[in-house]
Amino acid sequence: MALRPYQTDAVESVFREWEDKQSTLVVAPTGTGKTHTFCEIIKRVQPGRALVLAHRTELIKQAYGRLWSDFQINADIEKADQWANEDSWSRAPVVVSSVQTQYAGRNGNSRMHRFDPSDFSLLVVDEAHHYVSPAFKKVLDYYKQNPNLKVLGVTATPDRADESALGQVFESVASVYEILDAIHDGWLVPVEQQMVSIHGLDFSEVRTTAGDLNGADLAAVMEAEKNLHGIASSTLEVIGSKKTLVFTVSVKQAERLAEIFNRHKPDMADWLYAQTPEDQRAKILRKFARGETQILCNVGILTEGYDEPGVECIVQGRPTKSRCLYAQICGRSLRPLPGIVDGLNSADERKQAIANSPKPSALILDFVGNAGRHKLITTADILGGKLSDAAIEQAVKKAKETGKPVRMDEELDRAERNIQKEMERRKRAEAARRMHVKAQADYKLRSVDPFDILGITPARVRGWDEGKRISEKQRGVLLRAGINPDKLSYGQQKQLLIALFARMEKKMCSVKQAQLLRKRNIDTSSLTFEQASAKINEIASREGWARR
Repeated sequence: MALRPYQTDAVESVFREWEDKQSTLVVAPTGTGKTHTFCEIIKRVQPGRALVLAHRTELIKQAYGRLWSDFQINADIEKADQWANEDSWSRAPVVVSSVQTQYAGRNGNSRMHRFDPSDFSLLVVDEAHHYVSPAFKKVLDYYKQNPNLKVLGVTATPDRADESALGQVFESVASVYEILDAIHDGWLVPVEQQMVSIHGLDFSEVRTTAGDLNGADLAAVMEAEKNLHGIASSTLEVIGSKKTLVFTVSVKQAERLAEIFNRHKPDMADWLYAQTPEDQRAKILRKFARGETQILCNVGILTEGYDEPGVECIVQGRPTKSRCLYAQICGRSLRPLPGIVDGLNSADERKQAIANSPKPSALILDFVGNAGRHKLITTADILGGKLSDAAIEQAVKKAKETGKPVRMDEELDRAERNIQKEMERRKRAEAARRMHVKAQADYKLRSVDPFDILGITPARVRGWDEGKRISEKQRGVLLRAGINPDKLSYGQQKQLLIALFARMEKKMCSVKQAQLLRKRNIDTSSLTFEQASAKINEIASREGWARR
């Protein structure tokens, strides 16, 4: 299976980062093929040996299966009662292991000591946001004793709080591909957000524990009979015939919701949780995949490693303050149906194919009550990773006001455009004010925004960038382009460097050329370097000054 463009960019960026770093991170949303991306990287480092760490059985099976089915790479599994063959003459080129198995054991006899860190060239950490915990980090530190080991972390959109912690575990971020990027590029289906107000749903007394709503407190609210019936009845009113996943906070809530759904229509719903026997779980999932049951309630068991593209609706019966958890939950519905976008070369073609398919969008259903002091996550938060907080707030307000499905990607784009227009209006007003104050001057040197010239939106400051610095060589590139790096965050510096190199490859005009020409109200958006140079020569000749 060929790599998609964003996967190719991620792979190449990883190898660039490894030129002077041991560890780096790739961020990409659920449904965009993170497993395929890191399997490609494993293939490229062979004959070096690789270790893949994951924390769930589903993720281990997914990596193990993908390595063989798509890359014909043999792997061993190290998990619980499964043991990788470590005989030097017959061992597999890849070990896929449970991280819990790696650190399990007493008196320092954990399973990771079966392995020699120097035997591995690459360590892949799946769902890397979990590895900020001391136990998981202990495993990483053991293998990082090998100074030649390269470490790759992959994760979907993490919490903003997680970003800082990830910055302490991984030296750099090679690639960030947001959910909104994937929707705009036609790889994921658009998101519709619908918020349903339920009278009596009150989170104001729910405590916060470890950054999220306290489980016991939240369960008490969500298990209340009135709230259960409110969630069930509004869900049935909204979903129609859509295949629906319901996420709950407790076993009781999942079981009771399935029971209530089935009162309305027998056998329309089922439920499962972590202790559901494996054979029964497989049967439940098969029935759901085949459409024999329309609604499947689960208690956190399907947040990671579950792939069913037919899911059209997510019912968020487990409100959260965690952006990462909410993104994982919503990601279960964002994949297009199989075969819809494969082989199409342009974003417009893919988006049109999705729009014409039986699954043109994904519906995310949230329940609104009294949030109290809590800031609960919505789709705007997970889609707006690169956008301003003001745009996110505007989009959420619109969704709450309408009470109907709202295309959140379009609403966020609209809000961001309006905010940018307002910022431009204020800039022009301020420039006019300053011009009036300095009317006696013959000429006013104006500072031109490099993001404006390059046609990109400045990246928000990410937590993993704290304390990071670009190299002196990279700093020199920005300075030669007329950009002061000291006024930019690390992420913005990297963003501009990528845009500058892309511009150079296309032989477009430089930032300095654009600055000079824009002062004379000349549109530089499509000018090549040579065209800009000719215009500057013409201006220099007309105004009687020499180019330097």
